[in-house]
Amino acid sequence: MPILEVTKITKQFGGLTANHNISMHVDEGSITAVIGPNGAGKTTFFNMITGVYQPTSGDIKLNGESLLKLKPDEVAKKGVSRTFQNIRLFGEMSVIENVLIGMHTHLKTNLFGIFLNLPATKKEEIEAEKEAYRLLKYFGLESLLNEKACNLSYGAQRKLEIARALATKPKLILLDEPAAGMNPKETKELTEIIKRMGEEFNVSILLIEHDMKLVMEISEHIIVLDHGEKIAEGNPKAIRTNPKVIEAYLGSAAIH
Repeated sequence: MPILEVTKITKQFGGLTANHNISMHVDEGSITAVIGPNGAGKTTFFNMITGVYQPTSGDIKLNGESLLKLKPDEVAKKGVSRTFQNIRLFGEMSVIENVLIGMHTHLKTNLFGIFLNLPATKKEEIEAEKEAYRLLKYFGLESLLNEKACNLSYGAQRKLEIARALATKPKLILLDEPAAGMNPKETKELTEIIKRMGEEFNVSILLIEHDMKLVMEISEHIIVLDHGEKIAEGNPKAIRTNPKVIEAYLGSAAIH
C-alpha cells in the first residue's frame, strides 16, 4: 500500500520547468531511490514533497491526504521528515541537543510546564533523553552525545542529521544524498544502517543518491529523472539495464 502518492506534478519557475508531469509512489515500509544526473530536478522534487515549493500542477498525498498548500512545518507534523544535501546541524549545540530539537514536533511540554518544573514535564524530558540516546546508539554516536556537533567528523555529522530527522518520528523520511562526502568505510556503514532503519523505526524511506552501489544494494524501487522528467522506474535489475538510464548517465559504468 502506498504511503506517498505523487500524481502528475509539475514545477515551473517563470519560463523554466524544473519538474514536468512526474507520477510515482512509495510503498509503506519500502526503500525507494530517486536518481539522475546533476540538474535532473531531484532536489526540486524533494522540496515539493516537503512543502518548500508548491507544485504548479498535480497532487502529492501522504496516506491518502493531500499535502498541497501545507507549509514545511505542517508537512513535518503530518509525518514527513528530511535531511539535506548540505548538512544543516546546530553546530554550537551538543550532539544530544540536536536530536532533542528534532523531537519538538511530538512533545507535549510547553513553556508553562518548563518554568514550573512540573512532574509531567520532568518525566517527558527524561523519556526524551532516553529516546535521543537510543537514536544516537543506533548510529554509533552515543560516546559523542555531549560533543559539539561542529566538532564531529563529516560522516558523523551525516549520521547525526539522519538521527535528528528520525527524532520527529516520521512516517516517511527523505534522505538527500546521505552518502555525499563519505569515504568508502563510512558509506558501507551507512548502507547497513539504512537497510535496517525502516524496520527499526517503522518508517518508509525515499532517498536521492549518486552512489549507485549504495542505491542498487538497498533500494526496492528506483525512479530515474532526467531534465526534470521521469524517464524510467523499476527494480534495480531493470534500471541497471535500461537503455535510457545508461544514456542519461553517459555510459553503463556509472550505474554498476
